[in-house]
Parts: sequence; C-alpha cells; structure tokens
Amino acid sequence: MNRNLWLMVAAQALFMTNNIVFVAVNGLVGLSIAPYAWLATLPIMGYVVGGAVSTGPVAWTQARWGRRVSFQIGLVVACLSSLLAAWAVYTSNFWLLVVATVIAGYYSANGQLYRFAAAELAKPNYRERAVSMVLAGGIIGGVLGPNLAKWAQHTGSVPFVGAYAALTVVALVAMLVVAQVEFPPVPPKQKGGAGGRPLSEIMRQPVFIVSTAAAAFGYGVMNLLMAASPIAMKICGHPFADAALVLEWHIIGMFAPGFFTGHLIKRFGAIPVMAAGVVLNLICIGIALEGIEVANFVVSMFLVGVGWNFLFTAGTAISLNAYRPEEKDKAQGAINFCVFLMMMASSLSSGALVTTQGWRLLNHISLVPVMITGVIVLWYVLYVLRGRGGGRGSPA
Repeated sequence: MNRNLWLMVAAQALFMTNNIVFVAVNGLVGLSIAPYAWLATLPIMGYVVGGAVSTGPVAWTQARWGRRVSFQIGLVVACLSSLLAAWAVYTSNFWLLVVATVIAGYYSANGQLYRFAAAELAKPNYRERAVSMVLAGGIIGGVLGPNLAKWAQHTGSVPFVGAYAALTVVALVAMLVVAQVEFPPVPPKQKGGAGGRPLSEIMRQPVFIVSTAAAAFGYGVMNLLMAASPIAMKICGHPFADAALVLEWHIIGMFAPGFFTGHLIKRFGAIPVMAAGVVLNLICIGIALEGIEVANFVVSMFLVGVGWNFLFTAGTAISLNAYRPEEKDKAQGAINFCVFLMMMASSLSSGALVTTQGWRLLNHISLVPVMITGVIVLWYVLYVLRGRGGGRGSPA
C-alpha cells in the first residue's frame, strides 16, 4: 500500500474510535439521564440521524472543495460536538446530549466516505483490497475505543464526561492525519452542469440495489444488536468491564477480517462473500438466543461483526461498478443515506426493544433484515445467471 492509504487507515482508526466510544457510552448515559428508559438509545439514534441528514451537505462539500477540505470540516464539527456532549453529560441534560450527537453526525457522514476515498487512492486492480484494508484500520479503534471509554468512565466528578472530552483530542489528531493525505484533485465541472446519469437511473440498477442492501441491512443488523448489547448486559447483571470486553471483541470481528476480505472478494467474488455474511449473522443470532452468559455475548457479537465486514466490504466493492467517476458524489451519498436510514431505525428500536421486550425478542426480530438481505442476494444471483448482468463490468 502507498503512503496515502496508510494515512487513510489511520484516519479510519480514529473515526472508529469516535464511533465505538459513542456506542459504548451513549446508551448507558442515556439510560441514566433519560426521562424514560426506552429512550436510552436516542443519543445513538441522534448520531445516526445527524449522519443521514448530512449526506446531502457532505456530498455538496465533497464536490465543491474536494475530499480534504470536506473531511477537515467534519473533524472540526467532531471537536465542537464532543465538547457540547461533555457539557450535556456534566449538566445531566439529556436533550442537549441528543442535540450534540445529531451535530456529530456530520462527522459520521464524512467518515463513511473514507472507504470510497481509499478506492480512489489505489490502482484499479487494488481497489477492493484498498477498501478492505482501510476498513481494517477500525480494529485499532476497536481496541482503543472501549478502553478509552472504560478509562474515562470515572474520570472527573461525573461518569463518562471524560470520554466525550477525550474525543476532542482524537478529532484533533485525525485533522493532522487527513492534512497529510494527497487526494486526487477535484475534477472540473462539465459544461451545463452535467453530472452523469440521473440518480434514479443509477439506483434502478440491480448492482446498485444489491450493494446498497448489503451495506444498509448489514449495518442495520449489526447496529441493532451492538447498540443494545451494553444495555442488555447491564440488565443481566454484568459489569461495564464485561460490556467493554464484548464490544472490543465485536470490533475485532468487524475489522480484523479487513486484512483478508479484499483477497476473498478478488478470488471468489463479492456475492459469495455477501452470502457468507448472511450465514454468519444467522449463526450469531442462534448463539445469542442460547443464553445470556458473557461468552454468549462475546461470540455472538464477534460473529455479527464479521458478518458486517463481509456484507459492508463486499457491498462497497461491488458498488464501484454502479457509477461513473462524475456520478460518484451523488451515488455514494445515496448509498450512505440508505445506510444511515437503516442505522437510524435500528438505533431507536434497539433501546425500545431491549428495555421493554428483552434481549431474546430483539434477536428474533433481527432475523427479519437478515432474511431480507439473503433474498436480495439470491435475487441478484438469479438475475446474473439469466445473463442480463448489471452495472458496469463484472460485478459478481
């Protein structure tokens, strides 16, 4: 890998550190200061909502000023929103915390584009591996994030205030990293403002549908279970240290496969890797339903992490066949918007379900998006086998 890709790996690691601390802390803080227990994961949902509504503005800044400026704006927002969240927790202001996480979503919308930026920084025959390796950078965040949250739990007079304050430092370091990346120049605008095909035409392609479904439903299932697991473990009587351990192994499952997922996609194709992700999600749910011991949480959360990696990486790789260079901003924005919508639904429902219906029913419900993903993957396979293809090139 070249120097730019290694820098993007570092940026991804810091981005995931931010995300993991948010997931580890927001639900528990929400549970302690929310007016109603079922609103506990609303701060997590706020982060997702902020990301969803920011996809349009971020796509505009990316097209107007390029990757570096847009990414740096996102990191400035990350600094300010982290400080606001710290103040909200210090003053026990639940709704201000929700506002802070909504604002932080702008950073998330930028960070979700790191994987696409990595593909642009790599040679054409290395794009799949570049996406996979940059996502693998999240394993550093998987180790740093839970330990940062655990260390900062009792730093200061109010629990977890230190965790949000520490994220400001993380964002500042990320700004220094991104500043060193040499991104491709912003392509000149075509006369008449032409930007390729209409988005509706791009989105109707089977390759776009299957890639977006894999990324969105894969993220939705993972987020549904991950956001609920710290709360479920607390309800089951497990200490926060055990929840941090589970989250650590979950993140390892999410990103450690990044060191070889690209090779699997290159050798077997994106669709078989997606199918493997669906199977792993089913196994995860089966193990989660077997019991509530720490081992059940560790293994199930690890497997859903690997399943997410297969679905998200393969979905990203195959999506590169769905659009032309001049269409990338709107196409990538549309994919991420669908991902954020699914994350938004799963973030709110996870808290409501686990606090009112329990961990077991939540896992049963998670079977629905897993099966939908499997049906869409099978539909695409049949579509390709009929000889009609989809997108540009050979996506499968």
